[in-house]
Amino acid sequence: MGTDRTPKLVGTAWGLLVLNTLGSTGAETIVPLPRSLIQMVTMGALVAAFVLALAVNVRLRVRPSAFLFLLTLLLVPSVLSSASLESGFGALFRCARLTLFVGTLWLLSRWWDGGPAFVRHHTRMYFLVLCSVAAGLVVSPGTALPELYGGRLVGALWPLTPPQIGQYAAVITGLAVLLLLGRRTDRRGAALVAGPALVLLALTHTRTATLGLIAGLTVAIGSLVLTSAAARRFFGWAVLCAAVAAVGFGSALQAWFLRGQSQENFTSLTGRAKVWDALLAAPRSTTEYLFGVGLGDKSFGGLPIDNSWLAVYHEQGTTGVALVAAMIVVLGGVALLRPPSLSRACALFLISYCAIASYTEAGLGDASPYLLHLAVAASLLVTPAAVTDRPAPAAATALPAPAVPRRRVPRWARTTEVT
Repeated sequence: MGTDRTPKLVGTAWGLLVLNTLGSTGAETIVPLPRSLIQMVTMGALVAAFVLALAVNVRLRVRPSAFLFLLTLLLVPSVLSSASLESGFGALFRCARLTLFVGTLWLLSRWWDGGPAFVRHHTRMYFLVLCSVAAGLVVSPGTALPELYGGRLVGALWPLTPPQIGQYAAVITGLAVLLLLGRRTDRRGAALVAGPALVLLALTHTRTATLGLIAGLTVAIGSLVLTSAAARRFFGWAVLCAAVAAVGFGSALQAWFLRGQSQENFTSLTGRAKVWDALLAAPRSTTEYLFGVGLGDKSFGGLPIDNSWLAVYHEQGTTGVALVAAMIVVLGGVALLRPPSLSRACALFLISYCAIASYTEAGLGDASPYLLHLAVAASLLVTPAAVTDRPAPAAATALPAPAVPRRRVPRWARTTEVT
């Protein structure tokens, strides 16, 4: 296909990957959607993304990446543990899904060039998801703010939970701010994305996403402070606004942060600590300790684990934990070694956000938005010199000019004296 259509098709494939990771469980919607229908749509999106990526990359040209190599290695403990069928046939289905997911990332890696192209694909798709959330809030406020979730915002058109919406809102807000500081978008465009996203984030009352946004932007903008005047100005204004908000709205911020929870419930991380303690205390065989029990629904004893590291430990064992930790360390190390730039700042934001969110959210060991965030970070850390798909400049392909033959001068004309 022509190169003019390739970026659009790559963006479409990336959007289908985002659709696949939206999940099939969540709050009740205005129009009840059967879970089987949602799973058919999400799994169909993944198959379509793979086929589309294969269509635009028929020659199977890929860009080697330590992140993709480690992610591919993660398939080994996933398959070994799922083959025992301890978690049921669903584990093998999830392995096939993860394999297709990783394969699609490999095919799309051909267009990883260190530029912000995938940042734009990422932001646009999640902005469309948040638009659907806002539309559901307008159409049916009661369904979008149910008492079952304590009045927190959920997806009324597509079943999305408050943590999911908070994650999407925080990520695109941070990326929009960084694109503005890097002069890749104007103030109007950044405000159009970040403004509504911050409102939705506030309505979700998601503490993890809020802390991840603040910490991620602090790290990312800190990497630009020495080289960008815009980053220095933004950092100064942000600190001033935070100080004013802490003094003038301290009680309101505290109430928002606590969400009406008791001190005991807050210190136990909304009951997560009890599930974590039970998971770590459960007896395991040597095989389960090394490779886990197989890919599942990220739960233990019928309760969600809500911790990426413990979920990986439960399903893919210590081998999976080591591989996921290596992915974070490698991406972070490469980002720190890069010179200050917009690509490096966006990568640091995504890596920092995923590292912080991993404490109370699961997903680093399976096809999820968090792996997509890290994939975008990996695409930003590719050195431009590694790009092989660009045409060679004319000066490099032109043949050398033939040598001009030397003109013979008679002997009598070689003297410089006149007699």
